[in-house]
Amino acid sequence: MRLTDLLGSQQETLPGIVGTARVQRRDGELPPRIAPRDIVFLDRVDLDRRTAEVIVECEASAVINASSSISGKYPNLGPEVLLAAGVTLIDDVGREVLHRIRDGATVRLHSGGVFLRDKKGEQLIVHGSEQRSDTVAARMSEAKSAMRARIEDFAVNSVEFLRRERMLVLDGIGVPELRVDMSGRHVLVLAPGEGHDTELRRLRRYVRECSPLLVGVGKGAETLHSAGLKPDVVVGDPTSVDEWALGAAAEVVIPAGTDGSAPGTERIRQLGLGAVTFPAGGNPEDLALLLADVHGASLVVTVGFRATLDEFLDARRARSNPSTFLIRMRLGGKVVDGAAVSELERARRSNVVVLLLVLGAVLAGFLAVVVHGEGLRFTFLWGFAESVLEFGRGLLP
Repeated sequence: MRLTDLLGSQQETLPGIVGTARVQRRDGELPPRIAPRDIVFLDRVDLDRRTAEVIVECEASAVINASSSISGKYPNLGPEVLLAAGVTLIDDVGREVLHRIRDGATVRLHSGGVFLRDKKGEQLIVHGSEQRSDTVAARMSEAKSAMRARIEDFAVNSVEFLRRERMLVLDGIGVPELRVDMSGRHVLVLAPGEGHDTELRRLRRYVRECSPLLVGVGKGAETLHSAGLKPDVVVGDPTSVDEWALGAAAEVVIPAGTDGSAPGTERIRQLGLGAVTFPAGGNPEDLALLLADVHGASLVVTVGFRATLDEFLDARRARSNPSTFLIRMRLGGKVVDGAAVSELERARRSNVVVLLLVLGAVLAGFLAVVVHGEGLRFTFLWGFAESVLEFGRGLLP
């Protein structure tokens, strides 16, 4: 018997699950072409129910998660959906596995181990935690308890915040006057959150066409200035913002304590600039939104803001969450995330391209009529026009 035949027969008798690896290509997306009995490799903290349902519909045999499928922040249902459908789930194998195993490779799973097979045999690549019904149930119980505690803290902090700042949040009393007129204008508020510079680049067309007033929160003012845009208002501690960004702004607003003390006023005096203080208990991002709303902005576009569920459940933001929640409630439909605006701009540009294609087709037909004259009949022209219209409808979203 040849050595390769011997290795093949030994591999067939090894315990565990054998399947084709389907590896995530981009963060937040499932691997393409998931077929029955495939093994899905992804990196998804707190695996959600919808993702799990898609995997079950594809009849995958197992899921290998580089991260934890249940972090304990909140009770997510993805792991329960997988286990209920008989899909094996192995957690916390690390992101390296996404680079060490290529899409389409043959792998074997056993007792939390991930083995890569090739012509020479197989080798253990990583080892993770294989989830069972009891381990998932225990983590879900912990997550529910943590969620209840955070919601209770949020309720207490919200009541306390409203008690202190109800006149500010409800009536706008205490919001400083500005030299910049925001009434009836679009206002873009840029905070230094993750990916804010990239999102700002995507909004260049919106900024050029709609000319919104630009508000930079802290380091966000520097990002505006670096992008060749002049911040109209800077909100934040001046000690954390470069001099040239402060000097470019028409107005500097310094968040202050309820006693009126504001860090950074000395630096403003040294630079010979003017500034107004904003005594309030919220964070600078929330105060920037409140400024825009009270001063009559018709639309507020936010970039770099952190208002996700993960941020809400972050214990470090427990004190600032009430201001974020209540001030956004005050603005209602007036506040729009920058990512949504850039997506609408992209869709609008695609419609313009479609229109140009249709006009080009009509022009081509017209030229054909001019060139051939009587050689083209009316019925042909009518059919051509219908075809062009149908083509255009098919391209529209």
